[in-house]
Amino acid sequence: MRILPFDYGVRNLGRSRTRLLATVAASTLVVTLVIAAAGFVRGMARTLVVSEERANVMLIAAGSEESVERSQIAGNAAGLVAAGLPGIRTTLGVPHVSPEVHAALIVRPDRETNRELRTVMRGFTSEAFLVHQRVQIVEGRTPRPGKDEIMVGGLAAQMMGLPEERLKPGNAIWFDNRPWTIVGRFRALGTVMDAEVWVPLTDMQLAMKRDTVSCVVLTLGDGDFSDVDAFTKMRFDLGLVAMRESDYFASILKFYRPVQVMIWSTALLVALTGLFGGLNTMYAAFAARKREFGMLQSLGYPRRAILLSLVQESLLVAAAGTLIASILSIVFIDGHAVPFSMGVFQVVIDHRVLLVGMVSGLSMGFLGALPPAWRCLRMPITTALKAV
Repeated sequence: MRILPFDYGVRNLGRSRTRLLATVAASTLVVTLVIAAAGFVRGMARTLVVSEERANVMLIAAGSEESVERSQIAGNAAGLVAAGLPGIRTTLGVPHVSPEVHAALIVRPDRETNRELRTVMRGFTSEAFLVHQRVQIVEGRTPRPGKDEIMVGGLAAQMMGLPEERLKPGNAIWFDNRPWTIVGRFRALGTVMDAEVWVPLTDMQLAMKRDTVSCVVLTLGDGDFSDVDAFTKMRFDLGLVAMRESDYFASILKFYRPVQVMIWSTALLVALTGLFGGLNTMYAAFAARKREFGMLQSLGYPRRAILLSLVQESLLVAAAGTLIASILSIVFIDGHAVPFSMGVFQVVIDHRVLLVGMVSGLSMGFLGALPPAWRCLRMPITTALKAV
């Protein structure tokens, strides 16, 4: 088959610079929205998956498997578990057993301001650092019990809607009608813990006027999950249920599945709108070149060759829009913090997300060129040569 030169299609793109810029802009907008949707879903999934440690097991109250915040178990459960359950990992004789209180609470930036800030707090003991090994203190120190001290995660400011400088060590936030001094900052990259405020367990219990804990998190050593499950069934008086931490966060991710479906549906509708808009643009561009197509056929170029050249033009425009959209997404969207009920997750623009954007952009370029090109090429050569 005789094929038109590659630079023929490239030169044709410059015939109407206004139309070219409009088409590239539309392609950029559509691909950017697709990448943003994919990054949103990818970021939420990665946060809830990375949050779990494979060897961690959560002991929570029966009936509260879907929300650890609603769970309340005996305050001495951690000691009973550490003493009665073999196979728990230990470090220097200290078992990896962490009693914790989880709560979504309202705090204030200062005494005079009535502005209410939503945050997620976790009451913890020193064993929490053994169980949650992704947590790393990057500034300051850990809070001391009985001193009204707290430490905040790297994304806690985004969770509260405050400037980053407002939560630096030395500042304070108001909770339980008194100030709590920030003495440290920690990072737990890619996890829900990165947006939390950590409070010493006893201080958290006193502030919330409770003697119970939300859960006990333990790390298995040479033990097995079935041992933990058997322990909860034998100690039915404690009212505990054993869940792998991975299973707990998988259930949370399943809960947010409708949100992900809504995001993808919106992106699909936008993509379809862009596709139909591209069809109109391409038809207008190709319809003005009917005489050119007739002349090319009279010179011996088959319709398939002309169609290939037109698809090439459309793909070049789509590729330019996709490239611009990818750059904009990496610069302005990647890492953007999105608050949700459990904390904050960051939009992730990685190679998989960029691949989704590239495929969607090039697919729209390819599919958007076929119908108008085929419609223009169907007319007889004599009719095309007489076209105005």
